[in-house]
Amino acid sequence: MIDPSSFSLEGRRALVTGGATGIGAAVAVAFAACGADVIVTAHSRSADEVLTAIAKLGRRSAALDTDFSSFDERAAERLVAEFETQLGPLDILVNNAGIIRRAEALEHRWSDWRSVMAVNLDSVWLLSQAAARLMAPRRSGRIINVASILSFQGGIRVPGYAAAKHAVVGLTKALANEWTPRGINVNAIAPGYVVTENTRALREDEGRVRDLLARIPAGRFAEADEIAGAAVFLASPAASYVSGAVFTVDGGWLAR
Repeated sequence: MIDPSSFSLEGRRALVTGGATGIGAAVAVAFAACGADVIVTAHSRSADEVLTAIAKLGRRSAALDTDFSSFDERAAERLVAEFETQLGPLDILVNNAGIIRRAEALEHRWSDWRSVMAVNLDSVWLLSQAAARLMAPRRSGRIINVASILSFQGGIRVPGYAAAKHAVVGLTKALANEWTPRGINVNAIAPGYVVTENTRALREDEGRVRDLLARIPAGRFAEADEIAGAAVFLASPAASYVSGAVFTVDGGWLAR
């Protein structure tokens, strides 16, 4: 029989990248509601609203200004070290930070391609590696990568984003193969279309929205809070035997 407490994150410490808004913010607050202390990264946006929400839940929190477009190994090591200085051992890493650049493939600039890869893929690898170097000796840890339904499809006018998100799924599985035996479960969440800043351009295009909604069995975009539940599960003891999985949360999009 399932123990309801196995879904609790009481006493856990989590780092959520891109946690000032959107899915990252929803995950950070959900973790706090389930008992975790949380540090978020933010760069171009204030995290005050998220930190206030976490404080009201009685959990510790902080925001670290992090620019993933110029991230490297040393920056990853410093970020993880600063987390552990402030909160203690890192239990849960959520690689959520991401950007999108829209353009026809023939017009897609190399600078945009590199920016998308740096934030959406390189930072996932660098931060996962830095975190796992601390988690592995403790034989305990959870890494959750935010992929996308475009990890399985090509999309339209987003070649860099689609390529990066495909790679995130491959990386998730590769790391799960190596690190699960060392006590680190590595999984991914693949959201469908969510009401976030990244989908603003789509939501403002009436024709595109009409086409998208016609394909989504749920008939609407998700709210960020609806993605957070999957992250809570994957971070919790209830998911102790889940590793290398990709959870789609897409309102039925991929089933259509």
